[in-house]
Amino acid sequence: MSDTEPRRPRGAPQMLADALLRNAAGTTAFFRVTGVSTDTVTSEVGLVATTFAEVPVSPAVMRRVEPGWKEGGQTKWELLVSATGVEQQVNALNLASAQSLFAMALAVTVGEQDYLIESISSNEAFGQVYIYRLLLREARQQGV
Repeated sequence: MSDTEPRRPRGAPQMLADALLRNAAGTTAFFRVTGVSTDTVTSEVGLVATTFAEVPVSPAVMRRVEPGWKEGGQTKWELLVSATGVEQQVNALNLASAQSLFAMALAVTVGEQDYLIESISSNEAFGQVYIYRLLLREARQQGV
């Protein structure tokens, strides 16, 4: 059976990006965001502990941008994230935009490693975003 359903040209770039990310050993990236507290008065004075949530976005692919060892520098990583995966989480969290989700993210976890977001860009086709590119650096554990 073949798929003969006519498709909107606006959906084609997103479907193609999703397929490419899945076939390129796609994984899931978890965005660590703060939980929403219902009582703002007690949370402002610190009486309510801050909660964190892991927001899964997939498919995603990660690659190293710069060499691993550089005197005085850190390894940079590029995370390619599906726009449809981001859009699903934006709708689930009732956010205004994908930028809101990225702004809320304290860290991004891929595998067992945490990363910090340095910059965000997006690629568009037919006026619609189909992939987000996040420049990341490794989050270093600090002793207390």
